[in-house]
Amino acid sequence: MGCALNGYAGLSLWHETAEHDWTPRPALPGDTDVDVAVVGGGLTGLWTAYYLAEADPALRIAVLESEVAGFGASGRNGGWCSALFPASLDSLAAMAGGGPDGRRAALAQHAAMRATVDEVVRAAAAEGIDADIAQSGTVVLARTRAQLSRAAAEVAHARSWGRGEDDLRLLGSSEARSVLNGSRTRGATYTPDCAALHPARLVRGLAGAVERRGVRVFERTRVTRIEPGAAVTEHGTVRAATVVRATEGYTARLEGQRRAVAPVYSLIIATEPLPAATWDGIGLARRETFSDHRHLIVYGQRTADDRLVFGGRGAPYHLGSRIRPEHDRDERVFAGLYAALVDLFPVLTGTRVTHAWGGALGIARDWTASVGLDRTTGLAWAGGYVGDGLSTTNLAGRTLRDLVLGHDTDLVRLPWVGHRSPQWEPEPLRWLGINAGLRAMTVADAEERLTRRPSLIARAVSPLLR
Repeated sequence: MGCALNGYAGLSLWHETAEHDWTPRPALPGDTDVDVAVVGGGLTGLWTAYYLAEADPALRIAVLESEVAGFGASGRNGGWCSALFPASLDSLAAMAGGGPDGRRAALAQHAAMRATVDEVVRAAAAEGIDADIAQSGTVVLARTRAQLSRAAAEVAHARSWGRGEDDLRLLGSSEARSVLNGSRTRGATYTPDCAALHPARLVRGLAGAVERRGVRVFERTRVTRIEPGAAVTEHGTVRAATVVRATEGYTARLEGQRRAVAPVYSLIIATEPLPAATWDGIGLARRETFSDHRHLIVYGQRTADDRLVFGGRGAPYHLGSRIRPEHDRDERVFAGLYAALVDLFPVLTGTRVTHAWGGALGIARDWTASVGLDRTTGLAWAGGYVGDGLSTTNLAGRTLRDLVLGHDTDLVRLPWVGHRSPQWEPEPLRWLGINAGLRAMTVADAEERLTRRPSLIARAVSPLLR
């Protein structure tokens, strides 16, 4: 399993098929003065630059990227642009102070996430970015009695918050199979709030869009330290009134940020293009994204060229928050993903996997994404998306625009704004805790297969992971 190409185009299926030039843009030429310095050339940084430049074309904005725009998770992910947010409505309500006001704030966050899916689709079309977008929703199968119980409980919880069938609904076995014919399917949940897309085409197209708006994008320019009024790089210092940290899974590489966000790897495989007869047996006729209700997360999509892309967690967290190219590949995890895929769709037995890759995503200690601006220091941040960043980055970019420009909008009053997650524990406690949690989810799925009941292990471990 693996990509046949070398260099940036060989990082993933998406990079290989993005049809963009991966030659790095020029690095920072030396000390520079701007109004806003954005550290990180992924989707958070680029959306922030895009909306700032759109709102105030006179702003001097620089994006500083250590490799090339779209190098990290923004270009390697599973291609889900969804309304998922890593914190529950209950957690968001508590963050907003609880009571009726907290409830309204949590629902406002959820509504903002739903609207963000539409905004990404709109912005891509407006900028002429062909990202193979299919806005057809997500189906999450329930394939055991325990999974079906969790699916029903999720829908019941949504109803308790006033969320109707236009938001999330429970499908019976036959209806679920008509969308996605997975083995042993007992039912599913379905939400319309997701678009399948080609992430590398989106992020590279967005990099071009910000340049057309006058933003300077410096690649192969690693920032080593962020401080009030400055981003210090290997090529010089960028002085700015506002410095935005948009480094997500790579945050630990910044001086003094080792415990801010933990980089945890997610790995993905992609099949060869599948014939129409195979897709007739699988489903996904509208290119819905898909998963199931197991504890150890998996995710998939049907690509525009009829491949099946399938990913999941299971790779270990590396001591000291290390991020290295060799961690992008784990043959044991790739083999496990293939086995899970064939178990889900037996018709794929013997199907060739043409690409296998991985990358680091960012996890905050309380599993809650956040965005904010410290007006005293001029330091802004966004991240901790826990794998739900393809859409949340866009909401972050629009929110940072309003914060930086001092606009009092509904976005700046959402409960995730200004949230501060606790620091991760020092090593080796961080290594022990994260890997124990990942292992527990694997064991919990095995427990449910044996007992056919909701996992006691998952119930015990879940509070420790939040």
